[in-house]
Amino acid sequence: MSKTDELLVDIAAMVESGHSNQMSLTVVTGGAVITGRLAPETVWRQRVSEVLTDSARLGEFSSIFTTSAGKDATPTYLHFHVARILQGTVGIPETGGMYRVSIEDVSAWTVGDFSYD
Repeated sequence: MSKTDELLVDIAAMVESGHSNQMSLTVVTGGAVITGRLAPETVWRQRVSEVLTDSARLGEFSSIFTTSAGKDATPTYLHFHVARILQGTVGIPETGGMYRVSIEDVSAWTVGDFSYD
């Protein structure tokens, strides 16, 4: 049984309360390194819904992401946008993606994001 990092929960709560998408974070979860900016869950859900709506094959799934999230609950997930999984000398995808990571599954983290020049 792992102990949730309260400092990481506080960061997630601040992102949620301020509706800011400027907090950059890098986490290690399940052996993967994910780097990018955090977004409030409602913003993240809306963006995923928009991407799915524009898809000819996946449009029917967009409504799942438009349901409201519990606003008063303590955050249990980090919602990344413009994020990449770092692999070797590249970030996948190059343009950034949308990732939802369980705070409980984060084994290491640092403020800021990494990119390759």
